[in-house]
Amino acid sequence: MVINVNANFNEIIRLSFMGQIDAAIVQTNFQWLMFYPCLYFFSMWDAFKSLGGGKSHFSYLPFVFSGFFVTVGIMYSTKLKVFGFLLGPVWLPMLGVIPGLIIGFSLKRILTSH
Repeated sequence: MVINVNANFNEIIRLSFMGQIDAAIVQTNFQWLMFYPCLYFFSMWDAFKSLGGGKSHFSYLPFVFSGFFVTVGIMYSTKLKVFGFLLGPVWLPMLGVIPGLIIGFSLKRILTSH
């Protein structure tokens, strides 16, 4: 809750959904928002593990790499354009989940193969 409020995340989401990416960037407190992915993916890992997942070795890697790439997406969200469009601090970081999962599952598979 503290991170959400201090990052102004709800307003950033609202502006992003309305297509007002520049306004969302102005409203963003990046120092606080960069905490969000790690906390979010740790919570997802903890829930996954609590429900009986995570019994195989390295099953945490997709969560770790997703958190990493989403954080990097936040850092580049003010400059990086995808197909000429600035996606901002909500949409660009979300795209970071894709390479995070691919790399995490691939590395897990490599490390656990016999």
